[in-house]
Amino acid sequence: MRLVHLSDLHLGFRQFQRTTPAGINQREADVAKSFSHAIEKVIALRPEIVLVAGDIFHTVRPTNPAILHAFAQFSRLVRELPETIVVMAAGNHELPRSSESTCILRLFSQLGIHVADHSMRRLQFPERKLSILAIPEIDNQPLDWSPDPAAEFNVLCAHAEVDGIHPDDRGPDEVAALKVPAAVLEGSAWNYIGLGHYHVYRRVGPNAYYSGATDYTSTSIWNEVATQKAQKLPGKGIIERDLVTGKQTFHPLPVVREFVDLTPVEGRGLAAADLDAAIAAVVSRLPGGVDGKVVRLVARDVARHVTRELDHKALRELQRRALQFHLDTRRPEIIRSDRSGAPGRRPSLADTLRESLRSRVLTGDVDREALIALGLKYLADAEQVSALAGQGTPEEES
Repeated sequence: MRLVHLSDLHLGFRQFQRTTPAGINQREADVAKSFSHAIEKVIALRPEIVLVAGDIFHTVRPTNPAILHAFAQFSRLVRELPETIVVMAAGNHELPRSSESTCILRLFSQLGIHVADHSMRRLQFPERKLSILAIPEIDNQPLDWSPDPAAEFNVLCAHAEVDGIHPDDRGPDEVAALKVPAAVLEGSAWNYIGLGHYHVYRRVGPNAYYSGATDYTSTSIWNEVATQKAQKLPGKGIIERDLVTGKQTFHPLPVVREFVDLTPVEGRGLAAADLDAAIAAVVSRLPGGVDGKVVRLVARDVARHVTRELDHKALRELQRRALQFHLDTRRPEIIRSDRSGAPGRRPSLADTLRESLRSRVLTGDVDREALIALGLKYLADAEQVSALAGQGTPEEES
């Protein structure tokens, strides 16, 4: 008996201000295409079970095109594999926090898909000696994480966090309320545990895995790229698992859009013209160039005046050719003395705020420099208010 596990489709996700000829956000179209590739692969594998571990949509109220695309693809899946059991567990992105709202995933119940949205569901299939426990991303209900002792095959599908593996730079909407108990992960009572929420393929227990997302849709995309590179993963994909033999295969999906984190440039002591040349040299070594890709280049230890004097015409040309080209300039560390009087390097609060906003992925039509200026203004205002009140600055209190 074989299953396929996928998760974190994030249909309807939008990023960058580029559109297709049809007027659809280009990244939204990319994410939809990645999902279509995943469905094609599932149909080709013809498993007996399909687990979809949450975050099918990027928002609680997705756009009509996202809904129509999802319905068309899942209809295709059910039509092509009529004997396959398909189970969904809702994730934090699509699960309404109000009890008065209905989860969009109930739409797929009409196709015969088993949906767990507002509460856990234990699905019994006696003819296959199979039990599937589906747990959505909920935190206000008592949960029984135990398998069914009467079933030969026990499968758990949940959208939840595992302590210690999620990146620190994720946004607040990327934090799941549900955590998998360590005892569940570490035991071998389950034949398979298919999880959603973490966007990179990873083993987290003897039989427990995150399949990862089907595209790059988190606020920590460069963390994802680095993690995949460290694990020598070819990219995004889905999991195939044989419940009888335990054999497992990670099936990579076709690359819809390349995400490239270029080798960082060291800018210490470089004039603007020298840094321009270093940037051009790194870009020239990228196979196929930047065209159509999402590219980041970190330049460390770059003084503010050097950033202003860079060849911005050349940078705009790179931005035109790429779907997104981000030159992430990092200021030099500021030499300060700590409170004990010993010399050391400690960035000011303003430096920390500036660097955080420079490295954060922006998903809308947001001017990064304007955002940084506004953040620094708010910080200065807060420091002034604190000083007038005689309470010291926020940085002094830290």
